[in-house]
Amino acid sequence: MTRPLHLTTLATCTVFLPLATLAQELPGLRPGMDVEYSPYLQEDFPNQVFFGDTHLHTSFSADAGLVGATTTPDDAFRFAKGEEVTSSNGIPARLRRPLDWLVVTDHAENLGIPAALAADDPVLTDTEWGAQLAEIAAPGTEEAMIASYEFWMQATFAGTDPLAGTPFGQTMWEVATEAAERHNDPGAFTAFIGFEWTSQPNGSNMHRNIIYRDGKDLADQKVPISSYDTDDPEMLWDWMEDYETATGGRMLAIPHGGNLSNGLMFDDITLSGQPLTADYAQRRMQYEPLYEITQMKGDGETHPMLSVDDDFADYGTWDKGSFGPDPKTPEMLPKEYARSAWMRGIAYEAELGTNPFKFGVVGSTDAHTGLSTAGENNFFGKVALVEPTGDPIRYEETITGRATPDPSDDLTHADALASGLAAVWARENTREALFDAMERKEVYATTGTRLRVRVFGGWGFTAEDMDRSDFAAYGYKEGVPMGGDLSAAPEGTAPTFLIRALRDPDGANLDRIQVVKGWTTSEGPQERVYDVAWSDDRVPGTDGKLPPVGDTADASTATYTNAIGAPVLGAFWQDPEFDPTQRAFYYIRVIEIPTPRWTTYDSVFFGIELPGTIAASHQERAYTSPIWFTPQS
Repeated sequence: MTRPLHLTTLATCTVFLPLATLAQELPGLRPGMDVEYSPYLQEDFPNQVFFGDTHLHTSFSADAGLVGATTTPDDAFRFAKGEEVTSSNGIPARLRRPLDWLVVTDHAENLGIPAALAADDPVLTDTEWGAQLAEIAAPGTEEAMIASYEFWMQATFAGTDPLAGTPFGQTMWEVATEAAERHNDPGAFTAFIGFEWTSQPNGSNMHRNIIYRDGKDLADQKVPISSYDTDDPEMLWDWMEDYETATGGRMLAIPHGGNLSNGLMFDDITLSGQPLTADYAQRRMQYEPLYEITQMKGDGETHPMLSVDDDFADYGTWDKGSFGPDPKTPEMLPKEYARSAWMRGIAYEAELGTNPFKFGVVGSTDAHTGLSTAGENNFFGKVALVEPTGDPIRYEETITGRATPDPSDDLTHADALASGLAAVWARENTREALFDAMERKEVYATTGTRLRVRVFGGWGFTAEDMDRSDFAAYGYKEGVPMGGDLSAAPEGTAPTFLIRALRDPDGANLDRIQVVKGWTTSEGPQERVYDVAWSDDRVPGTDGKLPPVGDTADASTATYTNAIGAPVLGAFWQDPEFDPTQRAFYYIRVIEIPTPRWTTYDSVFFGIELPGTIAASHQERAYTSPIWFTPQS
């Protein structure tokens, strides 16, 4: 059958007629009108949340690989991408949902030494010290493993790198960066290059994780700095500056574990004993724009002795011994927690003109298993020794307080949190986009769940703006997001905030949204927590406190129900006590309904008794980076 001529003619015209001509002839287009339709090509604001971990160790870390960890950086990236891997103790492991990105941050101190030892690599064993280590570890027994770890620790205590002057550091660093390069898949999964600088003067935790924006070609040009080189953060910043100058690359550092720093993390003097200066403050915020506020070794938002009116302050509190011999004392606490640091930071800004503690926040795991597991029902623990097992060691292994003379200073693995995650607002899943979001502090922390939080602060928002279909676009146009700055308050106005929170799709309902404010006064910094949105039909009492949401968690089955709480909460809030002459910061805390802790899941799965000192349930949460207000000079 012959095709009708008019159809053939039409097909021919469609093929050869220029597309631009067709577009111009479409009805409804005005002369000179741009014919590119897609509205999303015109957007430039962050439109997605990407969840990841800035702090994970593998067998390339001496304090992991020498004590039983077998997972490699390659395993860590595969696991984060959703693949099944075998844990160090032979347990099949997999994430229910893959991460969007990961930084493997193995300790810089002899990074890769366990892997080199296992491979009998001559880059290690051809050295005198390396040959001694290999001989100690050769029997392969638990005793030999412990002895090899203690032999390595002697070198770290001495402060002299036993492999200095050898190619070991460069060789193993290139192996680590190759793993990140191999797994980096822009748009699908981001594998950052990174390491941990493990400063620990007298056992006080001053650790930082270093994250590169760059690829292997730049990162390989400079071997990571370690605590063998210095314990002083200012010298770390010098090293970072040298790297950026020499390579043209970029990096940032994320401190963590201030609750174990014995007052050093946010001290009023530098590590060398000098008073804080404007230059110090500027450099600290240039290289350390973020802080890891929650992780396995405790939560670092605030402490019940610092925030006595905050009903949610006592969460994941690790306030006993650090890694050294000095006991914890009350005067250390204000210099260990994020909220008090933010309050002292705005006071410093009034004095110095620059805020040394103007950081955003992320959560991460600090796992030494190579497995980034922040889920309560899938927690593989701190180290290989305490991977899932019914053995009492899973609960009883001492983590901190070993070096103090008082046994009551000990904190055990049962006290650990299955925390946390770093949430980043960005437009695409690439090293560049995620790094830039971290640098501008448009990030928030969760204790392990993937709840979504968004906040904008400005001067002219109204309650009706909560219902806008262009909520995000309008928020960026008329205000600033988390991590941003407000200034020049119009006369007679107060900051207004638009806040939205959505529960983890596979997780628990939300209890409430809170705004936490800190501000300066002539009597010193002040703080207040405001409940601004909550679930169910609760009414604040005469004391202004909101009643608890309830608790559906069942310790006997390690289950809960979403019969309480709300899947979505939102709030328009205006500061009722705003003074335009006072510096202030505001951050959002979102609280979930109670759910079982990992210890409860373990007790049910293994049929073991839950420790009497550990609560069966807890309320997971998210913390956003603050929005700061600075009065106009």
